[in-house]
Amino acid sequence: MKRNELLTRDECAAMRGIAILGIILHNYCHWLSFAVKECEYTFKSDCCDGLMQVMGSPDAYLPVHLLSFFGHYGVPVFLFLSGFGLVRKYEQQPDTLTPMQFLWHHYKKLFTIMAVGFAAFIILDALTPGSFTFRWYNVLAQLLMVINLLPEPNRIITPGPYWFFGLMMQLYLVYRLFIYRRHNGVAVALVLLCWLVQVVCAPESDSLNRLRYNCIGGMLPFCAGVLFARMPLWQTLSARMTRWHWCAGGALLSAVAVLFCFDYQTWFWVPLLAVGATLAAVKMLPRAFLTPLVWTGGISAALFVTHPMLRKIFIPISRHGDVYDGLMLYLISSLVVAWIFARIISGRKS
Repeated sequence: MKRNELLTRDECAAMRGIAILGIILHNYCHWLSFAVKECEYTFKSDCCDGLMQVMGSPDAYLPVHLLSFFGHYGVPVFLFLSGFGLVRKYEQQPDTLTPMQFLWHHYKKLFTIMAVGFAAFIILDALTPGSFTFRWYNVLAQLLMVINLLPEPNRIITPGPYWFFGLMMQLYLVYRLFIYRRHNGVAVALVLLCWLVQVVCAPESDSLNRLRYNCIGGMLPFCAGVLFARMPLWQTLSARMTRWHWCAGGALLSAVAVLFCFDYQTWFWVPLLAVGATLAAVKMLPRAFLTPLVWTGGISAALFVTHPMLRKIFIPISRHGDVYDGLMLYLISSLVVAWIFARIISGRKS
């Protein structure tokens, strides 16, 4: 692997691997009543106080608390890689797709992944205790990937992680209409505008909650990926960085990210720090550690759509006291089922 490249294919896959592991473990741990809850869509000072308490007096469940609070920062890593990938795929070759063709192409790709997982979850949910009441109009909105736009998205989007599909369609639309082949200043302006719209909201308000379920909340890491791919300065800096430089940089970014989580104004910039720390991690890791992450990144889409089913099956084990037993069974089962699901979707033979 050439360490002086901007981001190699394997490094992108490894970043996806780290991100999806954070997401699926977060989506399990934060369902446990004792776990410290995250500040993902709104900023809750009591959640920050809870994190401070468990970090100051750690117990056997500290990993659960940390995954519950920080694991969702895998989402901005995916948004960063999406922006990065769009530039590398569409801006370095002749323009061949109209805006409508571009959006339709990406909608079909997302729908192919989402629909099968969504149907499987609905069936499993109906056959197991505690089933969710699905309304036909919410199901239709989910399949059309516009459910994020409806009131109280946190109450109607089930499985919860599927809000990401609507977010991605919005970002594809913004990219093709406003960012594609335009000056970098447009991307910077969009980031600042979206930040200003959020920063004037109350920390725990419904308005902030709705904004962060939609593209306004994801604009920072997405545009960071676009700018990272476009600016050759990053490649020059990367060529001069050693593994120890990346290690020190990743540690520093991680520490600053933790500190920024405790203040409302700095909290908005934590996703960018999380992306930087993840990038530094894959740059510094030796090949032996990178390989399993690359494999996990290769099935990340399948992991994303299937893990809510496995969570519902195994979460009772942890809730009844065997916390780490349930967590391990959930993780192993999620990886295996996602591997099978990925092979089915891709049409490859075992």
